[in-house]
Amino acid sequence: VAGLVIIAVFVVAAAAAPGIAPFDPSEQFFDGLTLEGSPLPPNSHFWFGTDTNGRDQFSRLLYGAQTSLLIGILANGLAVMVGTALGLVAGYVPGIAGAALMRFTDPMMAFPPLLLAIALAAILKPGLNIVILVIALVNWVQIARVIYTETIALSEREYIEAARALGASNGRILLRHMLPHLIPTIIVYATLGIATTVLLEAMLSFLGRGVQPPTPAWGMMIFESQSYFLNAPWLVFIPG
Repeated sequence: VAGLVIIAVFVVAAAAAPGIAPFDPSEQFFDGLTLEGSPLPPNSHFWFGTDTNGRDQFSRLLYGAQTSLLIGILANGLAVMVGTALGLVAGYVPGIAGAALMRFTDPMMAFPPLLLAIALAAILKPGLNIVILVIALVNWVQIARVIYTETIALSEREYIEAARALGASNGRILLRHMLPHLIPTIIVYATLGIATTVLLEAMLSFLGRGVQPPTPAWGMMIFESQSYFLNAPWLVFIPG
């Protein structure tokens, strides 16, 4: 219940960011820095202080939640669809074709996800759409393996054999008789994958290969503020 409340707060804050945020996340305030040019600490005017450019940190956090959740839902959704489709087909089609699809997943699983994501992001032009695509390309492998294993087990069940005997097409068997039994597994992996995707996006942004300025993103906020970690720790601690 506590976890659900935390998630609900983030989702509501992200969805209502334009109405909740007191300032434009890209607005640089004349009084947003000290006389020495340092970020302001949390105060009554700027609740979470200001960043290194004199922008309101609270407003940027709210809009950054939109970015992180958008990437988490879209990238993970794309990865789940690709992994489910490949795992379902590979597990149902016997022989060389199914085995070849699964052999393709072996080199993908051999690479550390973050390293592979950095390599892909370095080749492609950084941006929101590219980050979604890169994370989806990295995260589809695990669910494909699980769906593949469960599909093999379902293929031997009596009701599947009965459907074949009645002349049902392969597409009907996959969509009407097998996929519904895989939905609980898909839901579990989809929900867990959103958290993993948000963290992966934050790591890519922190390394400068994720969402690019001026779009606010939690990882990028940490990246931009790391040189102020000792003098203005709230800039790193709050988005972290």
